[in-house]
Amino acid sequence: MDLEPVPAVANSADSAATAKPVRAVVTMRLLAPGATGIPVRCVVRYEPADPYAVHLVFHTDALDGEPVHWSFARDLLSAGLTAPTGVGDVRIWPWTTLAGDSVALALSSPDGQAVLEAPREPLARFLDAAFAAVPTGTESKHLGDLDRWFGGGQDTAAGR
Repeated sequence: MDLEPVPAVANSADSAATAKPVRAVVTMRLLAPGATGIPVRCVVRYEPADPYAVHLVFHTDALDGEPVHWSFARDLLSAGLTAPTGVGDVRIWPWTTLAGDSVALALSSPDGQAVLEAPREPLARFLDAAFAAVPTGTESKHLGDLDRWFGGGQDTAAGR
């Protein structure tokens, strides 16, 4: 797994704008009945401007070159490293394979379902870097101008 710095996008004038995004490339295995697993390259991203989420982009030749995007809570991925967590569309749990400690990700959407296996250590390092960039409890400082997002750039506090 390679951690790569990603150029930051300033979202405010305070120290929250100095937090750097985190990016890692992790090779996962798509688990299929009766198969040993299909390697899938996954780019895992954390953007301080979206401080509660992690973003995964799966790349595989089997999908005709079209990447598959998933976003879910950073805390969900973190909790799933040590205990089963999640309900519905995203479920994550630790498990041990012959290759060592792993994490299973079960993803479900109207387009289909997938279970992937990822090595635990690269995800743990990624999360360590993400929590270093934006520590737990400071996420709201990184959200930027919410009035702009929800009010379409209007000054909603002043009633304009």
